[in-house]
Amino acid sequence: MKTTSNTTIPGRFSRILTLLASCLLSTYAFAETPPPDTPPTAISADTADAILQELKEIRQILEKLEKQGLARGPQRSPRPSHATVSIKGKPVMGSPDAPVTVVEFADYQCPFCLRFTKTTFPHLKRKYIDTGKVRWVALNLPLPFHKDARKAAQAAHCAGEQQRFWEMREILFQNPQRLNVESLPVHAAALSLDMAAFNECLQSNRHLADIDQDAKDAKSVSLTGTPSFIIGKTASDEISGQVVVGAQPIRTFDVAIDKALAEGAAPPNAEQPKAADKQPAG
Repeated sequence: MKTTSNTTIPGRFSRILTLLASCLLSTYAFAETPPPDTPPTAISADTADAILQELKEIRQILEKLEKQGLARGPQRSPRPSHATVSIKGKPVMGSPDAPVTVVEFADYQCPFCLRFTKTTFPHLKRKYIDTGKVRWVALNLPLPFHKDARKAAQAAHCAGEQQRFWEMREILFQNPQRLNVESLPVHAAALSLDMAAFNECLQSNRHLADIDQDAKDAKSVSLTGTPSFIIGKTASDEISGQVVVGAQPIRTFDVAIDKALAEGAAPPNAEQPKAADKQPAG
């Protein structure tokens, strides 16, 4: 196989990278759609750097596949439109009585996850979580080319032992370039955590098996990119529902959540009639 130089890759992969770059840029632009009351913003320097870094990492993977002769291997399973995953014991935000649950698979180094967290999630939280319509469940899908993502996920769960999971999660998403193991205690200190307990947790293997299981669960339903979402009727241990993949615009989530709400889900705190309460007429 011919290569043009040590700074380029074969034409077939160059075309793939070009398509990926186009998709990345268009997805960012698509995801830029802010809430109606928010003025539009341009892609920031940090976002541009994140795109370039993502392309470099994808290029490295493609080059490795080319050397191993795996580039023409089996095609990936088609993306599902519906999936079911376990949420037992997972971090939850929102009312347990919310009729709809959104499950999010995320990677703390993923630029799309950062974009979603900054632009779309605040709107969804105000409109659905804070009003008792949706509960949000966080699952992990650290991608193999993001070397710090798995340890960052562990740090979030270590903070969760001190009831600060969601606060740590937000800090980690806001600092994608500072997720190395030396930076994680700095973020914990910013939350005034018990540092001895946090460091002990981080230095152990605690939570890593659960994080890896989240990734296996995602793979089992053909979810391989982040962020990925499953939106369905609330249940105790498993959620079945529509799949949404990527940092989609707000209206995509509005449509999916409103559809789930309309499909017979009871409103928050609604009292269901009990058989014992029914009295015969007369």
